[in-house]
Amino acid sequence: MSGESNCKVKHRSHHPSKNLNEREAQEHSNSWSLEMLLRRLKATEANQDDKFAHVLDAVGEFGTFQRRLVVLTFIPNILLAFFISADVFVFTAQKPYCNTSWILAVGRNLTEAEQMNLTLPREPNGSFQTCLMYLPVAWDLDSIIQFGLNHTESCQDGWIYPDAKKRSLVNEFDLVCGKEQNSESMQTMFAAGVLTGSLIFGLMSDKLGRYPTILMSLLGLIIFGFGTAFVNTFHQYLFFRFGVSQALVGYTISSMSLATEWLVAEHRSHAIILEHCFFSVGLVFLTGLANSLPHWRLLFLVGGAPVFPLIFYIWILPESPRWLLMNGKLEEARQMLCHAAGVNKKTIPPSLLDELQLPRKKVTKASVLDFYNNRHLRKVTLVMGCVWFTVSYSYFTLCFKLKDFAMNIHFRQVIPGLTEVPARLCCIFLLEQIGRKWSLVEPQGTLMCLLILILPPGEDGPRLRWPRCLAIELKSIMVLMVALGEFSLAASVTVFFIYTAELLPTVLRATGLGLVSLAWAAGAISSLMIISQRLTLLPILALFFCSLLPETQDQPLPDILGHYPLQTRNMAEELLAKEVAPEGGW
Repeated sequence: MSGESNCKVKHRSHHPSKNLNEREAQEHSNSWSLEMLLRRLKATEANQDDKFAHVLDAVGEFGTFQRRLVVLTFIPNILLAFFISADVFVFTAQKPYCNTSWILAVGRNLTEAEQMNLTLPREPNGSFQTCLMYLPVAWDLDSIIQFGLNHTESCQDGWIYPDAKKRSLVNEFDLVCGKEQNSESMQTMFAAGVLTGSLIFGLMSDKLGRYPTILMSLLGLIIFGFGTAFVNTFHQYLFFRFGVSQALVGYTISSMSLATEWLVAEHRSHAIILEHCFFSVGLVFLTGLANSLPHWRLLFLVGGAPVFPLIFYIWILPESPRWLLMNGKLEEARQMLCHAAGVNKKTIPPSLLDELQLPRKKVTKASVLDFYNNRHLRKVTLVMGCVWFTVSYSYFTLCFKLKDFAMNIHFRQVIPGLTEVPARLCCIFLLEQIGRKWSLVEPQGTLMCLLILILPPGEDGPRLRWPRCLAIELKSIMVLMVALGEFSLAASVTVFFIYTAELLPTVLRATGLGLVSLAWAAGAISSLMIISQRLTLLPILALFFCSLLPETQDQPLPDILGHYPLQTRNMAEELLAKEVAPEGGW
């Protein structure tokens, strides 16, 4: 009995601590159940999103169909580089002299040198003045030679270009002597076309589909790209360049969305990286072509002619099955997937194909206003917009810095083409090892941007800022730094494209890419307007902004706005609140 009483006493003595442990266990159980519920709901959502990925696995992750699709996106990218950078070669500097052919009426046998010697005034150093001529007189040739001409005026009958080796826009439309058009103004016009085209074609791609938007973009390249060779005035040239820039950004956005939605896992990033590599190859191709052709019209004719074979894309380019599914075209999506499986010599199990169902929510109402109304989408767009602006500004600033070194124009274009290919191939290793977000953290790129902006050009060339080094010429070192900076920024551009496309949902992917392309064009325009300023904190701010976004590596592509982690988290909390509401009353 005493033993029993002792047991009872001990039991009673530990009762309060037991109750405390039970409460702690219950609280721990509640927190554990909340965590499990969150995980369960996330897993449920992920499995639902992965149904399409399972179908693509059955189709073949990277079979003949996918390889053909990647090749089809490669070819136009070479032409994109050509049309983007053609302005650099058609605005070659020319030294103009007034056309004084009036003297040939009294001296038909005069050579060009004798004609210029009699009719053009000279500078103090003995060279001919470029924008002035002697006033014509009604004298014979002997009187002109004996007494000379004294009264000058501006050119009346146009200009001649005796030292010109090639026909460019400058001597075609006489863009000299107060009519000059520098390359910065042309690039501003081109960027303005990107601004409008990114928004128009982004909306069009999400509303009409990737396939028709790509075809319309290729049609724009034929009309405004190849057609540039037939313009009759400089204003027509500006209009055609404005139109071709819209077609370029339209193709870029639509092809990026198409490749992102067809390919899975690492094949998606590899394809986009190779696509950008072909863009760099196009820069080298353009440089060689411009160096060999003597006329700017021939440059657009020969360089733009490969656009015409792309007409066969009408019959072989596929539509995105994800876009078809999100827009209520279930049967067309299934037919497209079955066709892809047939090309890959695969068979999709009927049970797996039947799992593809129309989304429970109506997603056709998704619009550009969702970039403001949806909190997570708004954050993604603002952050990526800031990053794209920063990279664009830094990239074009580095490109313009090359002009300070008086380098050959062809060599200046070859440097980006040669450095960007290995830079983008390095992205394959970075993306696989450290993911999308941390691949953007490239200290060497930030260092190059900081140094290149800290080192301003001196009067006779680039010099160090520090007093003891003011007399040291650094042209070769600066060129190397610019090349390394472009190396890093080119890799960043490729990662940004991949990362942004994976962050955006299918229903608004092209529109989102269009909106961040607005920031890219704004950065390009800003680099033209405020190139003398040194915004050295921009790369650091870009790296900070990137840390605010989630990782997308090995994650399912979001199709609708409800697939975002933020929305999933809110749904879980609402579901938990409904389940624990009775317990709260107890």
